Amino acid sequence: MDKNAYLEKYNKGTHILGRCVSAVAFLMLVGAPFLIGKIIGGMPNLSAVAKGFISVGLIWTVSSVVEFLVYTPMLGAGGGYLAFITGNLINMKIPCAMNAKEMAGTASGTTENEIISTLSIAASSLTTIVVLALGVLLLAPLQPLLQSETLAPAFANVVPALFGAMAYQYFRKNIKLAMIPLVIMSIVFVLVPSLISQTSIMIIPSGALTIGLAYLIYRRTEGQNK
Repeated sequence: MDKNAYLEKYNKGTHILGRCVSAVAFLMLVGAPFLIGKIIGGMPNLSAVAKGFISVGLIWTVSSVVEFLVYTPMLGAGGGYLAFITGNLINMKIPCAMNAKEMAGTASGTTENEIISTLSIAASSLTTIVVLALGVLLLAPLQPLLQSETLAPAFANVVPALFGAMAYQYFRKNIKLAMIPLVIMSIVFVLVPSLISQTSIMIIPSGALTIGLAYLIYRRTEGQNK
């Protein structure tokens, strides 16, 4: 009873703090252009902003909703607030949380997993801040090295290498189930390269396909056992 009461109090406090910080972050992001415009004497053109939002904002709105529905159950309340406030979910926060979950052996939806997720994303965010600060300080001295043709291929493949290594941990658990969606999505991206930039939206059909295949395999296995 004491544990349940503490967890309920913790979750309530997490939601209150998370909503307040999310609101502050939203106001800062939206208000920054107007504040800068006020200082330099050039306010943003709202009609141009509206046209830009219509062209790309609607797509990103759908993508944001999809990411919220997919990632929040994986991260829990604390990890979810931290990840969405600090950003860079796909490249940093999700791989970090999934790796921590794998190392700790926790299951999604459990209190233990939420604690691990929150701690891992907090550590990732602090590490990102330190790395960015060092990057700003060392940008000028390291610029010739970072822009060299020798390192260009490595920087271009950092994200694919990261996700390939992360994905293999899950693919190896059921190679047959993983290969079919992987092959189909690869063919789709090769035939329609423009979909590569819509990765978040493509999670829906690929996820639905994987869930459907997993269900069919489950029914088939259950039928054989009977």
